[in-house]
Amino acid sequence: MRSGLVGQGLRAWAELLRVSALFTVPGDALAGAASAGVRPNRGTALAVGASLCLYEAGMALNDWADRDEDARERPHRPIPSGRITPNAALTAAGALTATGLFLASRAGRPTLALSTALAATVWAYDLRLKHTAAGPVAMGAARALDVLMGATATLSTSRRTGAAPSAGSAAGRSRTPSVLVPRDAPAPSEPRGVPALLSSWAGGPTEPSASRRAAPPTRTRLAELLPSAWAGGSAPAAGQGRTPTPLETLASKLAASAPRPVVEAAASAARFPVPSAGPDLWAHVPRGRTAVAWAGGPAEPLASRRAGPPGLPAWPARAGVPGGALLAAGLLGAHTLAVTTVSRREVYGGSVGAPVAALAVTGVLAGVVGRPREPGVGAVVAGGLAAVYAGTAGRAFLHAALNPSPQLTQRAVGGGIRAMIPFQAALAARGGAPGIGLAVMGLVPLARKLAKRVSVT
Repeated sequence: MRSGLVGQGLRAWAELLRVSALFTVPGDALAGAASAGVRPNRGTALAVGASLCLYEAGMALNDWADRDEDARERPHRPIPSGRITPNAALTAAGALTATGLFLASRAGRPTLALSTALAATVWAYDLRLKHTAAGPVAMGAARALDVLMGATATLSTSRRTGAAPSAGSAAGRSRTPSVLVPRDAPAPSEPRGVPALLSSWAGGPTEPSASRRAAPPTRTRLAELLPSAWAGGSAPAAGQGRTPTPLETLASKLAASAPRPVVEAAASAARFPVPSAGPDLWAHVPRGRTAVAWAGGPAEPLASRRAGPPGLPAWPARAGVPGGALLAAGLLGAHTLAVTTVSRREVYGGSVGAPVAALAVTGVLAGVVGRPREPGVGAVVAGGLAAVYAGTAGRAFLHAALNPSPQLTQRAVGGGIRAMIPFQAALAARGGAPGIGLAVMGLVPLARKLAKRVSVT
């Protein structure tokens, strides 16, 4: 008797939390990590855990907020049927939100900030925005934030541990100097090279650190010449009638050709420490500032755009997040917006425009993800997964457009939710991780099996 009651209680909670839809969540973080060009790590696992908690918090809060509406339209739901009390559902939503934020905090402050924004979006949607025109947009934003949280958590952990970009990723293939600082690179406590020179000219001489390596004689001599020349004087000479050395001539020409505002701007940038000139110089130049090449190596400008994964346009990096992850977040957000728009009529049906629009969006998204720029295994896998996504979502939306009955509209919503998995898998494959994409696809049979017992809507 007791076991039967426990089983009924577990089933009620499974219905409240819609556990069959949980399998659409882990792919967000994995797709974000792959699109960022970094192997999954501990941060990815923390992001997945946080996403699951926040997703389930939204499910519990949704039924709590809609308890009066469900009493009229869906009396079989756990709260209207009396199997779960409203206070229990609200308490579960709060506890799951707190747990999700805690897990995100373990991955770093940037991840915590994104998870806080995600939690705020979920609560705002359930309590205020669901029945407004901003509802679908809020749901799309929540899915996009979830992808970015996975990318940020993975990148933050990778930077702390010094992990290399994933093999085959855009970051691993790109010849563009990376803006990420290698963990094994020296972290000097004071400026070196040209920044040290300019700092000395702008604010007085700097005392050399005992731990700093002695600069080569040529570099030291140049450091003595340039401040005097830029200040309006002439290069010092060793004696009367002495012919200037080539280095002194170079210093005088540099001083004559460089406008003083340029020199002042360079001097203001000198407060950012960089290592000695060499291959690692570019990794330490602050983003958005002009790279100064000195003492070896081509004067190649620092790239202001971070290469995205193959097959996706190279989008500019924002707030330390690679453009590929931003684009993946936008694509998943667009799909979520389309599905949410269809779901607004799943009880009464009658809408043709929403399924048609969702069908068009599905075709565009499948085309973006399924058209490779570079041949390879990842492109082939991504193309196949994009076709699976288009078939899963497109077929359901087409049926609802041809016959917008409540039953087919609800099936369209379920198909759009299930299509999240192949879409996430396709994004991971296009990000240079076809193995991760195939692993994400392994969730499809589990989701389909559980959906036969617990509805995803």
